[in-house]
Amino acid sequence: MLLPKKVKHRKWQRGRMKGKSYRGSELHFGRYGIKALTAGAVSSRQIEAARRTLTRFIKREGSVWIRIFPDRPITSKGIEVEMGGGKGDVTHFAFVVRPGRIIFEMDGIEEKVAREALRRAAHKLSVQTKFVKREE
Repeated sequence: MLLPKKVKHRKWQRGRMKGKSYRGSELHFGRYGIKALTAGAVSSRQIEAARRTLTRFIKREGSVWIRIFPDRPITSKGIEVEMGGGKGDVTHFAFVVRPGRIIFEMDGIEEKVAREALRRAAHKLSVQTKFVKREE
């Protein structure tokens, strides 16, 4: 699973997921990709599950690029813990995806296979996505 070696602050505040993503909204490495249509936090487990699905379906042919990295610590308190007592412990890391962000890119395989592989990978993510193709 992906997680940062070091973070500046151990626990972050939640913030808001408003706006569109202008950075990382175009294909740079591959010919095919999936782009987020909704905002949400994608955990490192979801990214890893989607990556495994992609590589298994394409039988390790072609190339896969992961365009997001989970750097945001997510905290939660234990079950049946009363109010107060401070913020909970860090449970996992996530990346906040906004609409327009490219999540995965692929190249070196035909479009039909890439479309199906990315469709299967998109089922593992907590945001709605669409298939995008580089116009040449």
